[in-house]
Amino acid sequence: MTTFQMTKAPKAPEAPQATAPMLRRLVSGARTRAAGVNLLCFAIAAGLFALPLVYVLLQAFKTYTGFLQDPTGTPHPWTTESFSAAWQQGHFGREMVNSLIYAAVPDAITLVLGVFLAFPISRGYFKYSNGLYTFFIFSGFLPGGLIPLFIEARTLHLYNSLIGYLIMTSLSGAGFFFFVGYIKGIPREIDEAAALDGCGYIRFIFTIVMPQMKPALATFGIFGFVHGWNNLILPLVMLSDSALWPVTRGLYSFFGQYSQNWPLIAAGTFIVAAPIMVLFILLQRYLVEGVAGGASFGTQGVAPGASGAGGAETGGGA
Repeated sequence: MTTFQMTKAPKAPEAPQATAPMLRRLVSGARTRAAGVNLLCFAIAAGLFALPLVYVLLQAFKTYTGFLQDPTGTPHPWTTESFSAAWQQGHFGREMVNSLIYAAVPDAITLVLGVFLAFPISRGYFKYSNGLYTFFIFSGFLPGGLIPLFIEARTLHLYNSLIGYLIMTSLSGAGFFFFVGYIKGIPREIDEAAALDGCGYIRFIFTIVMPQMKPALATFGIFGFVHGWNNLILPLVMLSDSALWPVTRGLYSFFGQYSQNWPLIAAGTFIVAAPIMVLFILLQRYLVEGVAGGASFGTQGVAPGASGAGGAETGGGA
């Protein structure tokens, strides 16, 4: 009898598996490429933004004769005379105080009023809260009327006045859109807990809501401060008394009709910009967090709520 023996078909060769050293090399290569891209982006950003600032700073350490002889080279000799001359000629000592008042006071008032307005709208405590929210958003895109504002200031006796200038600059709506979005991320249970504990509305805003909005407040506090510090057109129109001028108006006086001392202008520019740079260094960690927190909720509609219930949930008094 003939017997047949069954033979198994040969197995296909298995694909070689990636070993640990190979994976480490792949990860290391990816990190190296990412680091190269980051370095390239940093170099481009430095070339676009940092190099002009470095150039202006170098001109501030030149004499006027040295600038005329070599406008693009390094200072030779190095001198700080332009900084002292700019400080005295621009009267920056007095104007720094004025600019600090013009930037800080309206900024603080605007932030507080913005939170008090954004909270009930974000909770839907007003009737037609969505409509009010949309109205405030679109009103922020309207251009400011300088001539009507000037006529109003003259009529109300606010022209060429410290108090009048503060009133005109303290009622802007900067940051309101992001405040509404940021408050949407605060749980409503906090409102109910505060009401059960007998917390008044004003105390609730200052002690509970605002501490949770530190990134947003810091972010738009910086934006508002920078806007107030750099404002030039409004002081030119509204303040004719040199004792009320801010630093931007003092820096503007350096530009003559027929000649300009560019080392003096460069030194004055850095004197004016120094407080802003210090502010950014101290509060830079809040910038991205505050903008991202408000933008993540800012496009959502206002949550529906019972109209007129704003004072009921958090108590009535302070």
